Amino acid sequence: MIQPLIPLGAIILLAILACLKQINEYQRGVVFTMGKFTGILEPGWRLVVPVFQTFRKVDMRTKVAEEPDQEVITQDNVSAKITAVIYYKVVDAGKSILEVENFYGAVSQLAQTTMRNVAGEVTLNELLSKRHQLAERIKKIVDQTAGKWGIDVTSVELKDIKLPDAMVRTMAKQAEAEREKQATIINSEGEVIAAENLSKAAKTMAATPGALHLRTLNSLNDISSDQSNTIVFAIPLEVLRALEGLKKK
Repeated sequence: MIQPLIPLGAIILLAILACLKQINEYQRGVVFTMGKFTGILEPGWRLVVPVFQTFRKVDMRTKVAEEPDQEVITQDNVSAKITAVIYYKVVDAGKSILEVENFYGAVSQLAQTTMRNVAGEVTLNELLSKRHQLAERIKKIVDQTAGKWGIDVTSVELKDIKLPDAMVRTMAKQAEAEREKQATIINSEGEVIAAENLSKAAKTMAATPGALHLRTLNSLNDISSDQSNTIVFAIPLEVLRALEGLKKK
């Protein structure tokens, strides 16, 4: 009586093992019973009845998708290439299977289209200077649609913005011209200050008797330190007037 039960037990054990499915901690199982969605399997060993039931594993970990270079035209008709990185994760395993055929490809295509649309609404300067704001805008738009598929977009980063070589050279020339402009302004402001100081010094020496003579002697002393210099003495007007006064006497 025991011997016939041994094959039967083995068959039952094999049937149970065939129905046993392992779901890892970072996964969820979407179960279909006779083609109809019937629930979500949590991590662990779960029974799935062959023929009558099928299930699909869904990875719930955060995924990183680097979008390839996208050709965009800005609002001021400048062409550029944008590379973005998108971080997203599945928050509803059922919707990720039932609402969209392939959520990996769907999120990627949605992100690429959104990148082109957002870049076309801003100028080149805004595209370069407001990368963080544009990335947040792309994230918001993508997350709004992907949320219907059970997807949560956690972050979008604009990794690189490539411009045509001619545009790079033009921007370099513009930056150089701007630097030269600033240098000219600073130099002219310095000359104005120097002229004001010289004017004040001249007025002070003119109002102080003997100041001009002391300045002349000081300059002669500085020049005489180099033997290669040729010194030409300029006679002050006061001396000429003194000589003129002696002549009249």
